[in-house]
Amino acid sequence: MRLLRYGPPGREKPGLADKDGNIRDLSKVITQIDDAMLAPRNLARLARVKPETLPIVRGNPRLGVPYAGISKFVAIGLNYSDHARESGMPIPKEPILFMKATTCLAGPNDDVVQPKGSTKLDYEVELGIVIGTRAQYVPESRALDYVAGYCVVNDVSERDFQLERGSQWDRGKGCDTFGPVGPWLVTTDEITDPQSLDMWLDVNGEKRQRGNTRTMIFGSANLVSYVSQFMTLLPGDIITTGTPPGVAMGMKPVSQWLKPGDVVTLGIQGLGEQRQKIVAFAK
Repeated sequence: MRLLRYGPPGREKPGLADKDGNIRDLSKVITQIDDAMLAPRNLARLARVKPETLPIVRGNPRLGVPYAGISKFVAIGLNYSDHARESGMPIPKEPILFMKATTCLAGPNDDVVQPKGSTKLDYEVELGIVIGTRAQYVPESRALDYVAGYCVVNDVSERDFQLERGSQWDRGKGCDTFGPVGPWLVTTDEITDPQSLDMWLDVNGEKRQRGNTRTMIFGSANLVSYVSQFMTLLPGDIITTGTPPGVAMGMKPVSQWLKPGDVVTLGIQGLGEQRQKIVAFAK
């Protein structure tokens, strides 16, 4: 299934995308797609719904984050060796963990706001892992059993905030709008191998990032298991798993930072696409 939520911010309705790309309204079946709905028994019940029996949503509605109830937004740094090299950093021996504030969550096509004082705004296409079952100290061999599905994440970053003001990564990763998620939550029955997905990102139509999840240093099962050793993962928690090379920070000879007016498009095989316009902070 490709689950989604559509409508104005704070008033999103539940829906799904059918095989032809139509948005189908789930409001008569469930009131909301949230962390509780991600439990295996609830996803199994939803899977029995035939998309063709649901009304088509007309027009081009705004898409929100595909589900509500995200308590933790966990991120993994430098999880592609070629990205680590372009960043001038050593390849990690264990996953690098940091947190993105849940207030940074945004719909997949919402504007990205350049924060006050920002001079080095960057992008990162990433695979997001969505937890469906409470996970604590889970073995790697069973880790994917705790996953509800996968999604596209743009791990928007402000490199000056992140690296040049005391190297506190959270500070450069959690600004408002820095976490576009979606368009869909794609359940695990459709993504049986999360380590074989092509991924891409363009800026103003120019190719920037190209990669595949097979080149992760630490794979999805390893990451779910690893993170669960240090914090209990709850249904709805998301782990964004690192980015392939091609970020603005790594461009030579001059980094090409995002600026207001730029348009970022990105996607992952089987998980859909995002589009964001960069706008200046206006308050």
